[in-house]
Amino acid sequence: MKYIMKLNPKYFEYVKNGTKRVEVRLNDEKRKSMKVGDTIIFQKEPELKEEINTQIVNLIVKRNFKELIRNLDVSEYSDKSESEEKFLKDLYMFYTKNQEEKYGVVGIQIKIKKG
Repeated sequence: MKYIMKLNPKYFEYVKNGTKRVEVRLNDEKRKSMKVGDTIIFQKEPELKEEINTQIVNLIVKRNFKELIRNLDVSEYSDKSESEEKFLKDLYMFYTKNQEEKYGVVGIQIKIKKG
Protein backbone atom coordinates (compact mmCIF):
# COMPACT_ATOMS: atom_id res chain seq x y z
CA MET A 1 0.00 0.00 0.00
CA LYS A 2 1.15 3.55 -0.69
CA TYR A 3 0.44 6.58 1.51
CA ILE A 4 1.12 10.27 0.99
CA MET A 5 1.86 12.48 3.99
CA LYS A 6 2.66 16.16 4.19
CA LEU A 7 5.61 17.25 6.30
CA ASN A 8 6.66 20.56 7.80
CA PRO A 9 9.82 21.79 5.99
CA LYS A 10 12.05 21.37 9.07
CA TYR A 11 11.05 17.75 9.61
CA PHE A 12 11.12 17.04 5.87
CA GLU A 13 14.78 18.08 5.83
CA TYR A 14 15.50 15.82 8.84
CA VAL A 15 14.02 12.85 6.93
CA LYS A 16 15.89 13.84 3.78
CA ASN A 17 19.27 14.01 5.54
CA GLY A 18 18.63 10.75 7.39
CA THR A 19 18.46 12.05 10.95
CA LYS A 20 14.69 11.58 11.34
CA ARG A 21 13.86 7.88 11.03
CA VAL A 22 10.62 7.77 13.02
CA GLU A 23 7.59 9.80 11.96
CA VAL A 24 5.28 10.50 14.91
CA ARG A 25 1.54 10.70 14.19
CA LEU A 26 -1.86 10.08 15.72
CA ASN A 27 -2.86 6.45 15.33
CA ASP A 28 -6.05 7.43 13.50
CA GLU A 29 -7.90 5.33 10.93
CA LYS A 30 -5.39 6.06 8.15
CA ARG A 31 -2.41 5.05 10.30
CA LYS A 32 -4.15 1.94 11.71
CA SER A 33 -4.20 0.48 8.18
CA MET A 34 -0.43 0.86 7.69
CA LYS A 35 1.77 -2.22 7.63
CA VAL A 36 5.49 -2.92 7.64
CA GLY A 37 6.67 -2.86 4.01
CA ASP A 38 4.17 -0.17 2.92
CA THR A 39 5.40 2.94 1.13
CA ILE A 40 5.05 6.50 2.42
CA ILE A 41 5.73 9.42 0.13
CA PHE A 42 6.46 12.50 2.22
CA GLN A 43 5.72 15.84 0.54
CA LYS A 44 7.38 19.04 1.72
CA GLU A 45 4.88 21.71 2.75
CA PRO A 46 3.62 24.13 1.61
CA GLU A 47 4.28 23.63 -2.12
CA LEU A 48 4.18 19.79 -1.99
CA LYS A 49 6.59 19.67 -4.94
CA GLU A 50 9.54 17.96 -3.23
CA GLU A 51 9.05 14.33 -2.20
CA ILE A 52 10.86 11.57 -0.34
CA ASN A 53 9.95 7.96 -1.02
CA THR A 54 10.22 5.80 2.13
CA GLN A 55 9.34 2.32 3.33
CA ILE A 56 7.85 1.41 6.72
CA VAL A 57 10.20 -0.87 8.67
CA ASN A 58 8.40 -0.85 12.04
CA LEU A 59 5.30 0.54 13.77
CA ILE A 60 5.43 1.48 17.46
CA VAL A 61 1.96 2.02 18.96
CA LYS A 62 1.65 3.84 22.30
CA ARG A 63 -1.04 5.68 24.30
CA ASN A 64 0.51 9.14 24.04
CA PHE A 65 3.35 11.10 22.49
CA LYS A 66 5.40 11.34 25.68
CA GLU A 67 5.31 7.56 26.18
CA LEU A 68 6.35 7.02 22.56
CA ILE A 69 9.31 9.38 22.44
CA ARG A 70 10.50 8.44 25.93
CA ASN A 71 11.67 5.13 24.44
CA LEU A 72 13.46 6.71 21.48
CA ASP A 73 16.56 8.83 21.08
CA VAL A 74 15.70 12.38 19.96
CA SER A 75 17.78 11.84 16.81
CA GLU A 76 15.35 9.12 15.71
CA TYR A 77 12.26 11.37 15.58
CA SER A 78 13.77 14.84 15.13
CA ASP A 79 17.31 16.17 15.24
CA LYS A 80 19.80 15.76 18.09
CA SER A 81 19.83 19.56 18.55
CA GLU A 82 16.12 19.59 19.51
CA SER A 83 14.82 18.88 23.00
CA GLU A 84 12.04 16.47 23.87
CA GLU A 85 10.04 19.40 25.29
CA LYS A 86 10.34 21.42 22.07
CA PHE A 87 9.30 18.42 19.98
CA LEU A 88 6.22 17.81 22.15
CA LYS A 89 5.32 21.49 21.91
CA ASP A 90 5.51 21.24 18.11
CA LEU A 91 3.29 18.12 18.11
CA TYR A 92 0.61 19.89 20.12
CA MET A 93 0.52 22.64 17.49
CA PHE A 94 -0.81 19.97 15.08
CA TYR A 95 -2.79 17.71 17.42
CA THR A 96 -4.98 18.23 20.47
CA LYS A 97 -4.82 16.28 23.74
CA ASN A 98 -8.36 15.04 22.95
CA GLN A 99 -7.18 13.59 19.62
CA GLU A 100 -4.22 11.98 21.36
CA GLU A 101 -6.51 10.36 23.95
CA LYS A 102 -9.04 9.24 21.32
CA TYR A 103 -6.63 7.62 18.86
CA GLY A 104 -3.37 6.96 20.67
CA VAL A 105 -0.16 7.52 18.73
CA VAL A 106 2.18 5.65 16.43
CA GLY A 107 5.86 5.93 15.66
CA ILE A 108 6.37 4.99 12.03
CA GLN A 109 9.94 3.81 11.61
CA ILE A 110 11.04 4.44 8.03
CA LYS A 111 13.93 4.05 5.66
CA ILE A 112 14.48 6.01 2.48
CA LYS A 113 13.92 3.90 -0.63
CA LYS A 114 16.76 4.05 -3.12
CA GLY A 115 15.96 4.56 -6.78
